Amino acid sequence: MTIQFDEDKQNRKMTDLLHREEESLVQVLSGKYNVEYTSLLTTPINTDALRLIDEQTSRDSLVAAFAIIDKKIKLAARNPTDIKTVAVVEKLEKAGYNPQIYIVSKQSLEKAWKYFKDLSFAHESRAGSLEISSEQITAIIDQAKSLPTVISILENTIIAKKSYRVSRILEIVVAGALALDASDIHLEPEEGYVRLRYRLDGVLQDVTRFDNETYGLLLSRMKLISGMKLNIKKDSQDGRFSIHLAVGEVEVRVSILPGAYNESVVMRLLNPKSISVPLEELGIQPKLLKILLAEVDRPDGMTLTTGPTGSGKTTTLYAILKKVHSSDVKIITIEDPIEYHLPGIVQTQVNDKGYTFLEGLRAAVRQDPDIIMVGEIRDNETADIAINSALTGHLVFSTIHTNDAAGTFPRLIELGINPKIIPSAVRLAMAQRLVRRLCKNCKKEIVLEGETKKIIEEIVAVIEDVSLVPTDRSKIWAAVGCDKCNNTGYKGRIGVYEAISMTKEIEESVQNNSSDREIWNAAKGQGIPTMRQDGILKILQGITTVEELTRVISLND
Repeated sequence: MTIQFDEDKQNRKMTDLLHREEESLVQVLSGKYNVEYTSLLTTPINTDALRLIDEQTSRDSLVAAFAIIDKKIKLAARNPTDIKTVAVVEKLEKAGYNPQIYIVSKQSLEKAWKYFKDLSFAHESRAGSLEISSEQITAIIDQAKSLPTVISILENTIIAKKSYRVSRILEIVVAGALALDASDIHLEPEEGYVRLRYRLDGVLQDVTRFDNETYGLLLSRMKLISGMKLNIKKDSQDGRFSIHLAVGEVEVRVSILPGAYNESVVMRLLNPKSISVPLEELGIQPKLLKILLAEVDRPDGMTLTTGPTGSGKTTTLYAILKKVHSSDVKIITIEDPIEYHLPGIVQTQVNDKGYTFLEGLRAAVRQDPDIIMVGEIRDNETADIAINSALTGHLVFSTIHTNDAAGTFPRLIELGINPKIIPSAVRLAMAQRLVRRLCKNCKKEIVLEGETKKIIEEIVAVIEDVSLVPTDRSKIWAAVGCDKCNNTGYKGRIGVYEAISMTKEIEESVQNNSSDREIWNAAKGQGIPTMRQDGILKILQGITTVEELTRVISLND
């Protein structure tokens, strides 16, 4: 009978024996050092704790954090008295943590170190905060300036998903959107796949597709960091998280809606740099800008702006607040939600527990404010208090839902406001839309002719301030597309505005409960271009195109 020697089996037995001897030795040493022993071989590793010490430091110091409750950290160490271990402990204590040291074997540490390859490059706090601080992630934001680059990075990551945690995919989705200045991220399930789209300059662009398995993991991850319930799949949910970058904090609002195939997700990126545009650079025509600056310099009265969701109303209001903010005035806002944080201003957010626009406004007037910003006037009570605030020494800014500037006054009357007092309170009613700017790198000059020329000339003919109209109207510009604009032909957005200032004619029209058209007739002579006229002027100036303007405004009466 031949006996075969199994070398692999013998090696495994020897390794197991050495590991048991090491564990026994460490248990003996725990008594010598008076430090509690543990084995990470049978203990779960908390990755939130593990990531508190970077991998290089963990390996060099032979330590690993493996559990965390509030500020109490369990720290595994090979040699509790080693100078490098002591340095790690001191650093954690300075950061406000309370480390509890356990002595462990080398194999325990090696088990913990294996988790580093699965760690995402983000740090998630318990308050719903995702800190993208890794050089690898910030590199995406710095380098991925084109949509094809972002698509390539995403698709390669999805293919290699077995090598990454799903959080890595989420980070690239968000980082890619930030790199391209996207305002929203859309994840839309279909029968056999999930489509990812970015909203770039107000228009949705296809990015890539996910398989259903990856999306299921991604959906759970998004719910987790947004503070949503994982087990709810048939109801809508809303959540939020923050991303801390070197340039500032980006708020992400997450909305989940049940669909036919799976839950649909929209993430709105509230990037502080998107509201850094000064009031003078929003695209407001000089005459209207002069009127607006005069109104915001008053001690009382109300300025209202109107437009659909995504028309830039919030950006305009924040630009106004930054213009009027100074150390000698108190500004209070009531918002839903607080989209951007402004230093030196008291910002409050409505909620479903009783703090509504109405209650917020009632409370705000008791806080002795000079300026009040109400996110939206939705009902009679809010409108009434806002109007009365404007009549009693407060400067009030707010929004209201109407199609144009003239519709502001009938809407207030519909909300129950006495037409006799509206002219005393409302100084200016503005309406706005956002259009995409032509890419300066690739826009092409074309001859203005045919039906387009006829439409433009008809609109130009009724512009009251002829000094605004270019004398040469033989050409306009067309979108082409290049690498710098993701082949869309457009880069960035600008506002088109209209406004009606409170004059004697408007006052009489409002008090007579006139229609929108009658109010527009009363506004003749103010010389402020309508949105249609403002858009045509921007077309003639080479800022945008006819196609883009007609996407947001009808050019017909």
